[in-house]
Amino acid sequence: MKSDEVEAAIHAGLPGAHAKVTDMTGTGDHFAAVVESPEFAGKSVVQQHRMVYAALGDLMKGPIHALKLETRPPAG
Repeated sequence: MKSDEVEAAIHAGLPGAHAKVTDMTGTGDHFAAVVESPEFAGKSVVQQHRMVYAALGDLMKGPIHALKLETRPPAG
């Protein structure tokens, strides 16, 4: 799996989000993602992470083995 595919899945599941995904190991299954979404406003970090996991759906059950995740609402 490629970083841009993970980004596309996040964008599809969280419209309006900005996501930057990097492959941490070069193996296509360990990723780091920074996700900023207006939908995160007023949500706890745990809730934000759950929203990203929901956006990724079944990818978290196989193609993505590990995901280092940083989430936040837009500044301002």
